[in-house]
Amino acid sequence: MNINYLKLAKLEFHDSIKYYEQQEKGLGKKFSNDIQASINRIKNFPNSYQKVSNQIRRCTLHRFPYNILYLFEENTILIVAIAHQHRIPDYWVDRI
Repeated sequence: MNINYLKLAKLEFHDSIKYYEQQEKGLGKKFSNDIQASINRIKNFPNSYQKVSNQIRRCTLHRFPYNILYLFEENTILIVAIAHQHRIPDYWVDRI
């Protein structure tokens, strides 16, 4: 299974790591680990998460208020956004 990120999703991921690391040393690493664990669950069960649009699914993180929004086609998962749950909803829709 291939995992690809839109450039903006990758930027959101790295910006969030930096933010959490500034809040508390080691918290950025915990955030990154939570994202990676969630992506591993998506890889194993790509169709098990709720659809939020015709093609996009949402995986909610357990410890942090973020969603991973992704598109699954054939053998590829495309991460569309690493979206904070309390910010502008659906800002990522124009990315696809």
